[in-house]
Amino acid sequence: MTRTFYRLIRLAAPFRWWMALSALLGFATIGSSIGLMSTAAWIIASAALHPPLGELQVAIVGVRFFGIARGVFRYLERYVSHQTTFRLLARLRVWFYRSLEPLAPARLEQVHSGDLLSRAVADIDTLENIYLRVIAPPAVALLVALVMWVFLSAADVRLAAALTGFLALAGIGVPLLTRRLSRRTGRDLVRTRADLNVELVDGVQGLADLVAFGAQDRQFERVQALSRALTRQQAHMARLAGLNTALISLFISLATLATLLIAIPLVRAGQIDGVMLAVLILATITSFEAVLPLPAAFQHLESNLAAAQRLFDIVDAPPAACDPPDPLPPPDHVDLVVHNLRFRYNPDDPPALDGISFSLPQGGKLAVVGASGAGKSTLVALLLRFWDGWTGAITLGGIDLRAYRGEDVRALIGVVAQTTHLFNGTIRDNLLIARPDATNDDLVRAAQCARLHDFIAGLPQGYDTWIGEQGLGLSGGERQRLAIARAILKDAPILVLDEPTANLDTVTERAVMDALHAAMRDRSTLLITHRLVGLEAMDAVVVLQAGRIVEQGRHADLLQIDGHYRRMWAIQNQRLPLATSSQ
Repeated sequence: MTRTFYRLIRLAAPFRWWMALSALLGFATIGSSIGLMSTAAWIIASAALHPPLGELQVAIVGVRFFGIARGVFRYLERYVSHQTTFRLLARLRVWFYRSLEPLAPARLEQVHSGDLLSRAVADIDTLENIYLRVIAPPAVALLVALVMWVFLSAADVRLAAALTGFLALAGIGVPLLTRRLSRRTGRDLVRTRADLNVELVDGVQGLADLVAFGAQDRQFERVQALSRALTRQQAHMARLAGLNTALISLFISLATLATLLIAIPLVRAGQIDGVMLAVLILATITSFEAVLPLPAAFQHLESNLAAAQRLFDIVDAPPAACDPPDPLPPPDHVDLVVHNLRFRYNPDDPPALDGISFSLPQGGKLAVVGASGAGKSTLVALLLRFWDGWTGAITLGGIDLRAYRGEDVRALIGVVAQTTHLFNGTIRDNLLIARPDATNDDLVRAAQCARLHDFIAGLPQGYDTWIGEQGLGLSGGERQRLAIARAILKDAPILVLDEPTANLDTVTERAVMDALHAAMRDRSTLLITHRLVGLEAMDAVVVLQAGRIVEQGRHADLLQIDGHYRRMWAIQNQRLPLATSSQ
């Protein structure tokens, strides 16, 4: 955890001067409080002796000064500290998101979306305690302790030693004790909160399925159990906060008693003025304001460090694909060649692709077909530079694909995936993701090409119609055609269609395929599918099985061969001969 704390400090380094200013303002605030109470005590004690009014004038001005200064410094300290914290949290959110981008999607496949949301929001928000309560307050407490040592030692060093001892107990002993008592609970609280977020996100996203299968009660029980656990942990932390307050109050009382026991004999001996007794007492009490935030900060330190470690656990994962140190510019032509390509996700896993080779010249149309698990989606992931570590070769424009930046490769490829993510926004918003500077005419042309414009024009708000979370306001075919329109709007020279008609009925599938044929004009097209629909328009068909190419050729030619492709086509068209089925 020490390493985690130092990493957090390094992330906060750009704001070090703001933090120093916040600490100085905090010291000035508490110094003004001590000055206000001490001066007021001196005035009250001196006034009891009925001195001339002139002797009190300076002190009266001092009370006014410290009273105003305390308010001004407190406002400035809160303003600076919160501005620093908010800016730092904003920087952390941007840092976390930028760290996630190189990891997506390969390294994030095993991370639950609810857990990732908890890390990006709740865990980062938790870190405000580190910067607001852990870094600056100890510096303020140290400065106040030094000033009080100088002030009290002028009267008697025993006064300074007694106060310093009780300040150390309150500012060091109590925080260490409460951290020890809250260490396990602090870590558990972060995990329980993350698990609760996961269950809530699952419950909200899958609410329709839970109700349909009568599983809502079981989901409710899981959420309720986690909620009760979180409440118990929060209650434990609240009890520790009460213990902190009680111990601090005890040490304040003991410090006051010790000051009286030491100072009263000094007053009787004439070593200090009797008026100063009240000053010493109130200065002692007020100085504890500097250590009040420390126990609460260290009580939550373990949960703060656990939250930070959850962030580092994600961002420390090595990217599955890295850009070259000296990337080449995008190629002038987009001839794609795959030669003897082999890839496995983990060293002990069987190969997902095992020695496949094919070529897709610029403007060509190639289909890669096969059953689920044949390696089709893996091929798409490699072409998009989501994974490195393959053997063999993938060249684009005659150059190894890994010589380009991943961003440059993806800029050349438009993708229509099996499950395209649609954001909770308008149709226009979801289209502009492909090209933010697109005009309304560009949107209309893309929608027309995707056979979607007439549907959009019939909506009350047209392109400004809100489509809901995951595009649930649209049918499956409409969502796919919106994804096609987005790919057309991107206007990339290569179009990759990854199972674009999966889970669609026959009529909708035919409409989507018509839209796809319009999108394929003047583009290199790689169609990845297990549905043998519309493949007669492809220049070539590659048949994958268990990561290997078992057949390759044109659609019509493959149907003439009693092979894997013909059997797939016959099954899907319900014309499989009896003799073939018996083989």
